[in-house]
Amino acid sequence: MADDLGYGDLGCYGQKIIQTPNIDRLAAEGIRFTDAYAGCTVCAPSRSVLMTGKHMGHTSVRANTGGVPLLAEDVTVAEVLKQAGYMTGAFGKWGIGDIGSDGVPWKQGFDTYYGYLHQIHAHNQYPGFLFSNDDVRPFPQNLGGYKEMYGNDLITSMATGFLREAGSKKKPFFLYLALTLPHLELLVPTDSMQPYDKTVVEDGPYRDLRNHYSTQGKPRTSYAGMVSRVDRYVGTLMETAKELGLEDNTIFFFCSDNGTATPLWNDKGYFNSAGPFRGHKTTMYEGGIRTPMIARWKGRVKPGVSNLPWYFADVLPTLAELAGTVAPTGLDGISIVPALLGKSAQKKHDYMYWELPKYNKAAGTFADETPMQAVRMGNWKGVRPKAGGALELYDLAKDIGEKTDVAAKFPAVVKKLEAICKTARHAPRPQKDIPNPHFPG
Repeated sequence: MADDLGYGDLGCYGQKIIQTPNIDRLAAEGIRFTDAYAGCTVCAPSRSVLMTGKHMGHTSVRANTGGVPLLAEDVTVAEVLKQAGYMTGAFGKWGIGDIGSDGVPWKQGFDTYYGYLHQIHAHNQYPGFLFSNDDVRPFPQNLGGYKEMYGNDLITSMATGFLREAGSKKKPFFLYLALTLPHLELLVPTDSMQPYDKTVVEDGPYRDLRNHYSTQGKPRTSYAGMVSRVDRYVGTLMETAKELGLEDNTIFFFCSDNGTATPLWNDKGYFNSAGPFRGHKTTMYEGGIRTPMIARWKGRVKPGVSNLPWYFADVLPTLAELAGTVAPTGLDGISIVPALLGKSAQKKHDYMYWELPKYNKAAGTFADETPMQAVRMGNWKGVRPKAGGALELYDLAKDIGEKTDVAAKFPAVVKKLEAICKTARHAPRPQKDIPNPHFPG
């Protein structure tokens, strides 16, 4: 899973500037989904949906601080697969539980974890430390202004090691690799920038006025290099699986955690990262929640393109069925195994639901108001772009760019979507943000 990668950032989804040959090959050898969605429009809640199989109206983590954790009562996809005899490993950005909480990966079903627990810590591409389960692994090479150990290189190396271990033990495995690219900060080793030095046209440096992210003199070149580095990591895993003889018995999924963030650092649409869609990360328009999604399983998944609407809530029941085990009850997701294997009719959602309630970090409470929301019902899409605002209506079959609000023309549809917005959710329980003692955020 990439971080803040736009729908249009990959060659197989129409990108013309950035080169992604490995991901394009993954798509050519598998199913490329055109209508797949993330769990939310921002990082932590989206990952909570992915892990729990519950959409944003029900999942535990509905705040994007990085310190609001999964709960002990949550059942994650890793727990389901571990109980079915799978080795489970998570690598990279976690963001849904820190030290001192029940949300840490090793309490949520993962045998092995290596990476950034706190998502704000993951804004450092050259980290001073990473976590190996609950052990802190320091990198003095990255302190005092030095940048020698690239976080995602370290994380992918550990993920590859886990893959080799699973292969040597001949055990079924679940590998969750959550890269921090191409999320800010816009830093990547020069070997990934060099292919774009002479082709990408810059429009000035990137400077974060908050002094949170590093300044980048070549932000577009760096962004292209970050996406290409994601592609390199995907290629590494593909080749390792092939080398180990696992290729025909391993299903690969590739996606992003939410929509593009490029407008937030003012790239002025240079890469067309959102593709044909309106909006970006933090919005409920398609550009904020629709994600590239690829599934490849050689010899089992027939290559092609699918317009099946599905989202992160469907991951848990899908992987449970693939593993031959039973998913927990009370999920919002449905298995898409029929669509993957093409053996029977695929059940479809009556609707898909998203929200992002306002969170008071100091109090640990959520605002008592109608949150920012979105609902997709067939080709109808309802969007409440701001908390307490009116619901806009779009016909995605005719208006994929969500340019024309037709709410006034179809009041009956709006009424139905408004009802879903009320019944699809329960108010989030108060939850304290638990700071990581090694990285308070």
